[in-house]
Amino acid sequence: MKQVLVLCCAVLCALVLAIVGTTPPFPRGQDTPAEAFSAERAMVHVKRIARRPHPSGSAEIAQVRAWLSAQLREQGLVVREQAGAFDDPGRQHLNARAGLERADIPLVNVIAQLPGRDPSLPGVALMAHYDSVEGSPGAADDGAGVATILETVRALKAGPAPARSLYVLLTDGEEAGLRGARMFFEAAPEAERIGAIINLEARGGGGVARMFQTSRDNGEVARLWAKAAPHPGGDSLSTFIYAFLPNDTDLTVALERDYAAWNFAFIGRPELYHSPQATPANLDRGALQQMGEQTLGLTRALLGAEPLPQPAPGRVFFDVFGLFVLDYAPVWGWLMLALAVAGGGLALAGRAEGRAALGGLVRMLVLLVGSALVFTGLNMLSVSGEGANYYDRLAAIPRLQAMVALAAVALAVATFGRKPRGVSGDVGAMVPILLLGCAAQALAPVAAYPLTIPLMLTGLAAGLRRFVPAGLALVVDGVVAAVSLGYSLTLGFLLMQGVGPDMPGAVALPLGVAVMTLLPLRPNPLSRGSLAICVTCLLTAALAVAAWVRFDEMAATIATYS
Repeated sequence: MKQVLVLCCAVLCALVLAIVGTTPPFPRGQDTPAEAFSAERAMVHVKRIARRPHPSGSAEIAQVRAWLSAQLREQGLVVREQAGAFDDPGRQHLNARAGLERADIPLVNVIAQLPGRDPSLPGVALMAHYDSVEGSPGAADDGAGVATILETVRALKAGPAPARSLYVLLTDGEEAGLRGARMFFEAAPEAERIGAIINLEARGGGGVARMFQTSRDNGEVARLWAKAAPHPGGDSLSTFIYAFLPNDTDLTVALERDYAAWNFAFIGRPELYHSPQATPANLDRGALQQMGEQTLGLTRALLGAEPLPQPAPGRVFFDVFGLFVLDYAPVWGWLMLALAVAGGGLALAGRAEGRAALGGLVRMLVLLVGSALVFTGLNMLSVSGEGANYYDRLAAIPRLQAMVALAAVALAVATFGRKPRGVSGDVGAMVPILLLGCAAQALAPVAAYPLTIPLMLTGLAAGLRRFVPAGLALVVDGVVAAVSLGYSLTLGFLLMQGVGPDMPGAVALPLGVAVMTLLPLRPNPLSRGSLAICVTCLLTAALAVAAWVRFDEMAATIATYS
């Protein structure tokens, strides 16, 4: 009975931690102190920028540009426009989306400077694009980024003048191939005076604002962010994965230079990406608050830094449920794996059961491989016809998350629901995760922590059972399970937001880690009948969700040009 109670408490605590880790902070109001960031103050700018669609070359973007220039001048910045024209591919792209035949389309960046006390020091740049796609007001992409910059400048002006100059770069043509960013970094003299740059983006309408990309050799870059950012969101796993994705933002162009660089975005409410419903009213103010707090904190630290962050070996870093950041040298991952092995070996000493250990190992392999295949298969069932609409698939992400969650529980119960308690089986189940952890530590040490840390905690908890009373050991197992399951749920949620429509099989790994940490708490084995009913009901529900996505009408939120 105690074991069931601890299991229930661990799962409940894990759910709370996952909710905390995937929920942005509350937005701050107009009465927020002048030197702090206020989402409500920033929303004044969002409402003006995103009152209607403003794609490059439109009459509306010219009005937005004039308003932004005026706002920056009112705050005491020196403002100029960098004017050019779209090349043929960019012009053809914009004309195709607008249904027009324009011979020339202007390309205009807004560049502003807040001079620092020492103009000889490399400056700090804040960058966002102020164009929207055709048919979308662009409240999030990238009205939120532009508004964040305006509110950040206001908050900085409320404090003492910094030594370094602050540059504001509002680019045109991002939605047509990063044209404005390329024009700036190829021709603007301000590009030579910058030493650090922060870019702000969005792929959705809310959720946690996370740092997902940095400059190379980001040891110092990551440490400064970790110290400076309140309500942090970001991790070295994301920056590692993003480097292999075919996605581009304006920062892609900037990274061709040797700037210290950070890229922030939120990807929640994915149905609002490039949507006609991406209005100020639908923007998540909490996401705006978190983006602004991280931008302001990091910018303030950079303006006062001496020197700016320099290239340094990469570090492992991750936010702990949005509360604080842990960072450490990658080599510590090997120690974590050694402690996992030592703890598991200590737990088995003198009482190893080879058959039970092999059974745990095989069951975990079946769970990892089987769940990846089942998640992928369900995802394929959810797609209607060939060439699924990208924006419709984004709108389906919450349902795809539910589909995968139902299947994950079903598979976990199916593989381990009948296995009786036994330390050999528990340690055997650790072995596939341990092998994957060793491979990750060897090949991608900055991205291995979702494996190495749970392995270490699970192994140490297993070894500790030899030396402490059963009641205390049960509590330790419960704490390890709560923290590890909470992080696995958070990671699974974010993976589904990021790559779920294409690669839901990636969630198999956090599922395996979660099950590994829960095994010491599992209750008595289910009867065959109960297990069959449970698994059948859960898989049927997952199939029903897949069918719902497949046969549902096209989402009303899809981009008008798609």
